Amino acid sequence: MAGARTVRPPVISARNLVKTYGDVNAVDGISFEVPAGESFGLLGPNGAGKSTTMRMIGGVTQRTSGELSIMGLDPEKQGPEVRAHLGVVPQQDNLDEELRVRDNLIVYGRYFGLSHSYLAQRADELLDFAQLAEKAKARVDSLSGGMKRRLTIARSLINDPRILLLDEPTTGLDPQARHVLWDRLFRLKEQGVTLVLTTHYMDEAEQLCDRLIVVDKGKIMAEGSPSALIREHSSREVLEVRFGTDRNAAVAPQLDGVGERIEVLPDRVLVYTDNGEASLEQIRARQLHPITSLVRRASLEDVFLRLTGRSLID
Repeated sequence: MAGARTVRPPVISARNLVKTYGDVNAVDGISFEVPAGESFGLLGPNGAGKSTTMRMIGGVTQRTSGELSIMGLDPEKQGPEVRAHLGVVPQQDNLDEELRVRDNLIVYGRYFGLSHSYLAQRADELLDFAQLAEKAKARVDSLSGGMKRRLTIARSLINDPRILLLDEPTTGLDPQARHVLWDRLFRLKEQGVTLVLTTHYMDEAEQLCDRLIVVDKGKIMAEGSPSALIREHSSREVLEVRFGTDRNAAVAPQLDGVGERIEVLPDRVLVYTDNGEASLEQIRARQLHPITSLVRRASLEDVFLRLTGRSLID
């Protein structure tokens, strides 16, 4: 049919996925699908169940119940076949500090049974991609945090994976290093690699994810594209006002009727509104004078606050 959308088959499919530790459900019955070539995110605070889900996808943690399929394969029953198509970037870099940069890639590639001649060429390609060619002979412990993260990603690509799993890829990096890493991930997506990432940074999720699930306490709270989730669960703008830590809660009732909704946080009051400047004028007209004020566009942080009643970074 002319103009019909091509439906891409899922490369990852989870149905009622559960992982229990003792009497705690770290992952509590979540279901989702990831089509080939998509950049898919799991957004939530630490302890939400994101990393546990990633470990189940990677076949290194067994699920308690539910169904999980990676490219039509069960990662528990067909782990080696699944892992042959996966690249994994763990939350903590686990590079071999004793080896030089290029040797980290070649030694890792040998675990996949790849030939030395192939690995020699592939390592050079990946060092170029990661902007580390001039560091090929450097020791790993001499690299900056951002360089180590790029090397970890380069290493995860040595087997030319179809799916790349990234657990909190930019935690601990400075803003410039984060942006360089984002650029490398954009390039992978353009090459057709499926990206699955966990993050608790809302700007990262907005930048990198075509679609995401918001996870809290092992459950999915919402699912959709970043822009759709913001439209559905927040106003267009947010006015942040501070009256002083001991006065925010006291002043909040006097803001009734300003904007669509008010959220009181310990250090500030959030006014959800379609026009932040107009709402600020309303507040001043009531003879209320915030110490500081800021108008910004709504973000996934606001979505999470609306869904759970708490901030992403608690």
